[in-house]
Amino acid sequence: MVLPYGAAASALVLAAAVLKGRVVVLDFLGLRDAPAVWRGLIVGWVVLIGTIAWLAATASLLR
Repeated sequence: MVLPYGAAASALVLAAAVLKGRVVVLDFLGLRDAPAVWRGLIVGWVVLIGTIAWLAATASLLR
């Protein structure tokens, strides 16, 4: 099944948002020097939120 262009566009925008969120978490919140467990948890949370947002947007497009 080929996804509609809207799903690809939302994936691109959300990927950019997740990358920016990673930069904010690591640099501005100072987690670059934190233990790996904390970095993994917080960056994983940012990725999870982006994935859930993409799935919600794609589900509405596929109806």
